[in-house]
Amino acid sequence: GSGGFRKRKHDNFPHGQRRDEKENVNPSSALMTSFKSFQLELDTRHDKYERLVKLSRDITIESKRTIFLLHRFTSAPNGEEILNESEVKLDAVRRKIKQVAQELLGEDMYQFHRAISPGLQEYVEAVSFQYFIKTRSLISVEEINKQLIFTAEDREETTNTTSNSHNKQPHTWSLKVTPVDYLLGVADLTGELMRLCISSVGNGDIDTPFELSQFLRQIYDGFTFIGNTGPYEVSKKLYTLKQSLAKVENACYTLKVRGSEIPKHMLADVFSTKTELIDHEEGLP
Repeated sequence: GSGGFRKRKHDNFPHGQRRDEKENVNPSSALMTSFKSFQLELDTRHDKYERLVKLSRDITIESKRTIFLLHRFTSAPNGEEILNESEVKLDAVRRKIKQVAQELLGEDMYQFHRAISPGLQEYVEAVSFQYFIKTRSLISVEEINKQLIFTAEDREETTNTTSNSHNKQPHTWSLKVTPVDYLLGVADLTGELMRLCISSVGNGDIDTPFELSQFLRQIYDGFTFIGNTGPYEVSKKLYTLKQSLAKVENACYTLKVRGSEIPKHMLADVFSTKTELIDHEEGLP
């Protein structure tokens, strides 16, 4: 009748008959052997995915610590010590990325890209921030990938490689940052540069904000060329990039118009108040 449940086909068979069919399945048959191999392959791939997620989380944490360290560069009495310490931290991050490269040896990287992408983006942000402080320019994706070519140097890796010689694993590993990860990392870099502008103003540095304003304007112009034709994540971060540029440009405006009449120790307070007003007008939290 209307409104009733339609009887499914397998309901025509008694439950006892279905149970007997399961018991009569031959576990050593070709079909069951195939499904067992599929199960083993899927379990192995899932375990590798989980290991890559954990490595990506470690890469993200260490990269963030490097960024926090680099923000002390403007206020530290000896900036070279900060840069040397940041290089040590980035070397530790690259050792984690080496483990990722070893996990992906012989695999299609794009099948595991979602697992490692957050860590790679944070690493790009950290290494590009350090590169900007050193050279006042933007590091290229080719330069980043050159630093991600690894060799088996320590004794433990060499012994493991010789003991597993039947696997014929190479002594070098490499991992390439994709263009999308590079662009997303550079987009996040703009937020760190905006914070660098605030700390520079607080330390009485008048020249750095104008330099950062020009640099951020060039990055923003480059992203506008991509526009909506690029990946969705890139276009989504374009709004945040625009906000960072607006804050730095307003800081430069304040310094240019009122910089001579405001004491240096109060410039950072004026700038912070200005950015809060911008956030309120734009409806940002």
